[in-house]
Amino acid sequence: MIDEIPDIPAYMLQMAESIKKTADLLQKVETSAFFDRMLTANRVYVAGAGRSGIIARAFALRLLHLGYDVYMVGETITPALKPGDTLVVFSGSGETHSVASICETVKELGGSVCLITASTDSRMSRIADCVVNLGDLTGYYQGDKSTYEVRQVTGQYRSVSSAFAPLGTLFETLALVFSDAVISALMEAKKEGAGELQRRLTNME
Repeated sequence: MIDEIPDIPAYMLQMAESIKKTADLLQKVETSAFFDRMLTANRVYVAGAGRSGIIARAFALRLLHLGYDVYMVGETITPALKPGDTLVVFSGSGETHSVASICETVKELGGSVCLITASTDSRMSRIADCVVNLGDLTGYYQGDKSTYEVRQVTGQYRSVSSAFAPLGTLFETLALVFSDAVISALMEAKKEGAGELQRRLTNME
């Protein structure tokens, strides 16, 4: 039993401050390029590993609600990619082997790649047509150059060296906030309200 309960609201406020700081530092040329690609995209595929994959799935769901043809890479019902299709990748490190290989394949097939990341000097950033850098305020990706797969095998994901936003938590949170902001911008540009999105929700459950 611990003597004193940690101040959870203080951690929430620290996260909120990090979100604001990141929003202030985002490059408009990057966010505008990503928005333009999403606005004109034909079919959209999304990908990510680990918790970044969960954020990717959440983004895909909102795109579906907006009326996009959108697919999660790796699902058995995902169709073949065609020239002109767009892959949106969420990867803090930009180095995950399996996801980087998918990016290379998409380029070979004539598709375009958009990367949401915390590392602009990475294998994926060199492949991508469009990169949005959310930054690395905690320095996690600067200090750890090992891949996602290596961290999983060696158990590095169990590290508790920092209480605030450990490991890739800050990137994942920022990626969720950023992607939801993109959805809001797309709704405005497409003149879609919450009612239109509501009608696209599943009605079988």
